[in-house]
Amino acid sequence: MNVFTVPMKLMTAVVLDEVTEDVKRALLKLGVLDFINVSRLAPEQASRLATSAEKEDPASYADLRGRVETLFMQAALPTPATEKLDPDTMRTLDMDRSRQLVESIVNKVGQIREQQKQLSQARIRTEELLRYVAEKQLQYIDIRIGVLGKGSAEQIKSRLANQASVILQPDTWNDMILLTLKRDRQQIGPLMESLQWTENPDGTLQKKALVLLEENLRVQLQKLDAANVEIKNTITEKVREERENLEQLWCDLRLHELMGEITEHFSHTRNTTIFSGWVPQDTASELEQAILTASHDACVIEWIDARQMPREEIPVAVDDIPLLRPFQKLVDNYSVPEYGTINPTPFVAVSYLVMFALMFADAGQGLVILLLGLWGVRYYKKHPEVKPKLITADLSRLFIYLGGASIVSGIVFGSYFGYPWFEALWFDYHGAVIGHDGGGRDVYSILGITIWFGIVVIGTGLLLNWINLIRKKDYFHLLLDKNGLIGGWLFACGVYAAFAFVGSGYKTLPEGLFLPIAFSVPLVVLFSKVPLHRYLEKREGHLVPEKSVGAIILDSLLEWIVDVLEIFSGFLANTLSFMRVAGLGIAHVSLMSAFAQMSDLAGGTLAGILIIIAGNAMVIALEGLSAGIQALRLNYYEFFTKYFTGRGLLYNPVSLRAHAGRQILNRP
Repeated sequence: MNVFTVPMKLMTAVVLDEVTEDVKRALLKLGVLDFINVSRLAPEQASRLATSAEKEDPASYADLRGRVETLFMQAALPTPATEKLDPDTMRTLDMDRSRQLVESIVNKVGQIREQQKQLSQARIRTEELLRYVAEKQLQYIDIRIGVLGKGSAEQIKSRLANQASVILQPDTWNDMILLTLKRDRQQIGPLMESLQWTENPDGTLQKKALVLLEENLRVQLQKLDAANVEIKNTITEKVREERENLEQLWCDLRLHELMGEITEHFSHTRNTTIFSGWVPQDTASELEQAILTASHDACVIEWIDARQMPREEIPVAVDDIPLLRPFQKLVDNYSVPEYGTINPTPFVAVSYLVMFALMFADAGQGLVILLLGLWGVRYYKKHPEVKPKLITADLSRLFIYLGGASIVSGIVFGSYFGYPWFEALWFDYHGAVIGHDGGGRDVYSILGITIWFGIVVIGTGLLLNWINLIRKKDYFHLLLDKNGLIGGWLFACGVYAAFAFVGSGYKTLPEGLFLPIAFSVPLVVLFSKVPLHRYLEKREGHLVPEKSVGAIILDSLLEWIVDVLEIFSGFLANTLSFMRVAGLGIAHVSLMSAFAQMSDLAGGTLAGILIIIAGNAMVIALEGLSAGIQALRLNYYEFFTKYFTGRGLLYNPVSLRAHAGRQILNRP
């Protein structure tokens, strides 16, 4: 497993125009080249190069493809798999005919969806009436029982088509029942007067009418639901009738869209085509062979090593490690690592799981989270067409890891659904928090564990930063940066002094000259940061504004003050921030102990069991979420800030298998 970003190479190729289309297909099939404009490499030659004139903008293919995907979604059909895309079988597209095909299907589906919309509105009105009738909330409804002097029930129905209403004529009744909402009185009153409505004065009929109305409304809801299902089936059937044509059209559109993206990066002379792009170093020979084969050796290919190019212009790819994909998502959400630096994913996986495990140490609740994760992964495998909502497939996989971590920490600390059913392997977390026998340990022991863990995480971040700086040959920041060697040395000395002070009962610091020298020498060296930086900039030929000696000393003093404050206050705050890990762990035990006491007060009855179940469910949902967020926060703000610059450029090859925004390299 490579813990650094994937080494890249820059390729520039020249092929004859007559083989350009074959080369495009070869590039698309291989899908590893992240194109750049040739004019960026040779701006002085840009005026001599011409760009390709496409009949259709790739965006037009993407727009029509999006409409096809919408039809698939409406019919609950999966989008065609990218495995069906084959550049060798790509057909010429008549966009006008393709648009007409999609438009005709959209119009058919649109007419049906309008009926569905009307059904949905009718269902909302019926559901509202049923709720008021079933709950006997008579303050919101009007129930009229009587007869019409003229007209008919059909006239009332047609006039009240857009209102929430029910009209009944029970078989054994001479009267008619009309149910409406009180807010519609202004529309209902004049209508009933025009139809010469006569109200029955018998007040006992209303109770019977409520029963009949509730039955009728429930029947109406069932009919509306059945009609809605029928409409959905009709939409699915209409799309399925054209499924084969739509899938072929989708494939052709996607292929033309990708070919258009490639063409946009091609430049031309009178007889040749020139293109350039970045490719992972270990696939360079495969790409070169593919171009040679497609062009029948009628090409010139030049390679440039990444070390000859500015680091900020090199795209970043990282190896796809299937087991670490959930954690790769966490890194992607933050930013892209700088080229040539450490890929933080393996380190995030370890730190995130340990943080979560310390905050949510319960084997029973961890098992529930693990089972939820397994269920989610299985569900998305069986239903690939389902659009992810709150809990995605990646989040389900993360649940599996988090559940496993909680099971391990729960066994270590002896917690099972909030109870110490089995003896702890390390020490009794419950005893330490509640005040029982914790094996000689208490809350301060828990705080100590998290402080040491924070020191290890921060120290690891500093070490990774030093490795990155050495790889970049940035020795200035390696020595004098707040996260460099001086910052690390001061942090280590601070840790030593703090633990010595605690060990003395908060009375004295270590005696002798070590600490004064250990702190003063780096601080004096740190004062030379500004003049040394000016000297190095001048030596490398950079334009540095002239300043007087007094101005340089003042700049040095100001920057020295800022650096000292950042080093001492920053590292102290970073370390103490890990106490939140202990805080959430203690809160977890305290909450579960409170629910256990509430259950005991219920006397072991069914109510007591329900209290424990509800308590566990609440803790899993709320505290599990809180632990996950806090673990992420500690990684982002306490760990990443020590070594992760996040200034990388995303590796985004034009590929059949990968869509925009991919930086993970799936190796064969």
